[in-house]
Amino acid sequence: MYKKIMVPLDGSELAECVLPHVEGFIGGCQVGSIVFVRVVEPAPTKFDDTAAISSSGREKLIEATRRIEEKRKSAAARYLKGVVDRLKPEGVQLKTEVLIGRVADSLADYTEAGEIDLILIATHGRSGLSRWVRGSIADRILRFSRVPVLMVRAQGA
Repeated sequence: MYKKIMVPLDGSELAECVLPHVEGFIGGCQVGSIVFVRVVEPAPTKFDDTAAISSSGREKLIEATRRIEEKRKSAAARYLKGVVDRLKPEGVQLKTEVLIGRVADSLADYTEAGEIDLILIATHGRSGLSRWVRGSIADRILRFSRVPVLMVRAQGA
């Protein structure tokens, strides 16, 4: 039924509460592939007073921003590789993908482009003011996704 599952992770233990469920899908369903995705927010770029920055200074700032972004991407890729290395799939292809952008938007875009059949994501289980102030990536994905979403509430949340 579900040939390609996306599992968004943010590097936290809370997000990893979905991993036993991933293993359940591996063992109990005929899943073709599971894609573990981590979204890296773009490095902030501030050009408050561009007139005061020379062109070489601007280039240095852009290069420094690019290096920060590359370090974040590398760290995210290492993290995802570590997660995949802990799983022992039989007959299921495990992939990793690091995306750059706003988290909810990037995940929604990847779902569409990657022909994902199911999203398996952890949630804090916040409600009320806490959810409104902090927002909820899982909630946004649930509301705007065109594919089924399985939300796993973290223990103790």
